[in-house]
This record gives sequence, C-alpha cells and structure tokens, in this order.
Amino acid sequence: MTDETTKTGPDATAADTSANFAQDAAEAVDMAEPSQPDPVELLKAENGELRDRYLRLAAEMDNLRRRTERDVKDAKSYSVASFARDMLAVADNLRRTLDAIPAEARAGADAGLSTLIEGVEMTERSMLSALERHGVRQLEPIGQKFDPNFHQAMFEVPNPEVPNNTVVQVVQAGFVIGDRVLRPAMVGVAKGGPKVVENADGGSNSPLDEKDA
Repeated sequence: MTDETTKTGPDATAADTSANFAQDAAEAVDMAEPSQPDPVELLKAENGELRDRYLRLAAEMDNLRRRTERDVKDAKSYSVASFARDMLAVADNLRRTLDAIPAEARAGADAGLSTLIEGVEMTERSMLSALERHGVRQLEPIGQKFDPNFHQAMFEVPNPEVPNNTVVQVVQAGFVIGDRVLRPAMVGVAKGGPKVVENADGGSNSPLDEKDA
C-alpha cells in the first residue's frame, strides 16, 4: 500500500467546494479594490486644464485691452463734443449777424462798418478753424443727395434742373466730430427733377466721403 489516499465521496466534494469558494472570494476582493490611476495621465489632464484656463484668461485680457484702447480713443475724439455743441450756438449767432447785413449796406458801408463786418467774419473763421483742429468739421451738403444720417429736410424746392432729392439750400450748417454727427444740417431738397444716378456698386457716397474726395 502507498501513503497517498484517494479521497472520494463526501470528503472530496467538500474539498472542491472549499477551493471554489476561496477562488471566488479572491476574485471578489480583486474586483472590489479600485485600480490606481496612472500618474502620467493625471498630469496630462491637469496640464490640459491649466492650458485651457490660460487660453481663456489670455483671450479675456486681449478683449479688455482692445476695449480699453477703444474707450481711450473715443474719449480723446469725443471728449469735446459737449463743448463743441455749445460753441456751435455762438457760430450760428455770428453767421446770423453776417446774414442780417443787406448787400446794399455792405456795398456802401463806411470804414467803421466794413471793419466790423470783417471782424465778425474773421471771428467766425477762427472759431470754425479751432473746432476743426479738435476734430469738428462742417458739412457741405449743397449738391449732395439727401442723407437722413447727416441732413434734416426742412422743405422741398421745385427744381427740375437738378436730380430729385438733391440738397439745394442750407438753413443751418451741420457738423460732425470724427465719424459721428454732432448736428445734422437743416436743408431744403429739390423736388421734381430726374432721379439720382446710383454708383456702379449700387450705393451712394456719404457726405463725409464726398467732402473728403
């Protein structure tokens, strides 16, 4: 006989059951334990998040810089708008004074009146020149197509010799500061003439474009 004994019957079944139970328990423990994340992947994810934050911050700072530059530019360009608008009232009074002098009185004026007229004209020119140095320009709408962005129509003038809706008279001068309207020109427009011929591109020049051309 040998020392080895083959187990059969209930004992063999119990041994197999114990072995299977132990294996299942070990597998359950392995499944229950969470796997440790890869440190390299964690660093990559953190770097990606930091990069996104940096890009967003850089974009915000760039937008802030542009807004600040625009605000500073507007402040420099339009800071005198209120003062210039008040000065326009003075310029209007000077122009009314000159327009109130009849042509006959100008022609037959003595030395004193001529000097007075010249002084008022010089004052008006000096004021308009000072305003222009600060970005305020007078519109010259005569002969231009009526543009509601720059003109205010006061009346219509029957005139078949010029294109319809053309400015033919200025009641009050208009002014712009930079590319903004400081005061629209009060004008009279032609009625009854031929239609205005559009540009080749289908548009029309603005008063600013026509003056600068």
